[in-house]
Amino acid sequence: MFTIGDFARYGRVSPRMLRHYDAIGLLHPDRTDPATGYRFYGAAQLARLNRVIALKDLGFTLQQVHAVLDERVGPEELRGMLRLRRAELEAARSAAEARLAQVEARLRSIESEGHMPTDDVVLKTVPAVRVAELTGTAASFGPEDITAVIVPLYDRLFALLGTAGLTPSGPGVAYYEDDPAGGGAIVVHAGVTVTGPVGPAGDTGITVVELPPFEAATIVHRGPMEVVLPTAQTLARWIDAGGYRSAGYAREISLECPEDREKWVTELQEPVTAV
Repeated sequence: MFTIGDFARYGRVSPRMLRHYDAIGLLHPDRTDPATGYRFYGAAQLARLNRVIALKDLGFTLQQVHAVLDERVGPEELRGMLRLRRAELEAARSAAEARLAQVEARLRSIESEGHMPTDDVVLKTVPAVRVAELTGTAASFGPEDITAVIVPLYDRLFALLGTAGLTPSGPGVAYYEDDPAGGGAIVVHAGVTVTGPVGPAGDTGITVVELPPFEAATIVHRGPMEVVLPTAQTLARWIDAGGYRSAGYAREISLECPEDREKWVTELQEPVTAV
């Protein structure tokens, strides 16, 4: 038998919590000394304590925990519930990290107002390029919406290239258009440079298209695309100051894409016309 202090130590909880669990009928001590009121617990009760804490971490209220335990949830079912909760927490953490990166990018843009050099912008004619692509629709041009669409598209594209009989011959090429249906949605084109005939590539869903040449203001972005905002806004300031007008969304050319996303190198090619 363990004192409440020892049992709390083994269960990694506080004695105060154990007293509360006792008071609400969730985990009674194995024995209570009638003379002193001291509580004593058995080692076998650690199993119930573990379930209580696990279910709490799943987001259940203590009342709901009581109901679940009374239904005698087995170890396998409980493990399944915990795995599901772990996946939810990991997804929430990834979303929070993405939002934090976007906030950092916005802060970096604010801090660099009036200080970002624009001499890295180059005006050039981008030649025609042939790309194999898959398309999807994003809810907006916001980084979180674009990322949610373009990442799965590229995963599918590279998985299907071999089946389509296509081999990459150059960098990845992503470009965007307003959805004809309106509502602020964006058509996302995830492509890669290839050689091959224009048209559908079998029944893979991949289409090979020829993108025409155009005049572009270009700049190189280093790092993940979630933090592209300062680079994109530097490009916008150059376009405005130089007497040009944007003629569409910037094309993104993936020059280097190592596993470490901080080392990504992407050229932004924004189509422009003279004012």
